[in-house]
Amino acid sequence: MAKIRHIAIKADDPGKLARFYEETFDMKVLKRSERGAIYMTDGYMNLALLPVRENQKARIDHFGFVVDSIDEVAGRLERNGHHRPKVRPNNPPYAEERTVDPEGNEIDLSEHGFQEEEYQEDRAASGGKVTEPV
Repeated sequence: MAKIRHIAIKADDPGKLARFYEETFDMKVLKRSERGAIYMTDGYMNLALLPVRENQKARIDHFGFVVDSIDEVAGRLERNGHHRPKVRPNNPPYAEERTVDPEGNEIDLSEHGFQEEEYQEDRAASGGKVTEPV
């Protein structure tokens, strides 16, 4: 069964937004990337606070599902007339592949989860390359 596990928000000030979620909802910071992204969790649901880049606006950017099998989801997409998900460039953590819904909303798919420890262990076990998030 697929489970929504993260939402990514493009933020004008990821640090300010992180403080809001820490102070208001007791969320914890998992990681701060060199590129300014802040990854947070409540222990169940996760937030990726991504800095707004040139020509972007602050908004919800995408959401992600943890699934048992990306191949199974890809098969369902094809059977229903949609394109297969594409591998994410640079092998970012928490999202091996990405697809879109009929409205164009981007959806990350992961068999490895969002927590940094799970990601590191799963990728190491699968022989995957570990890289910094984009």
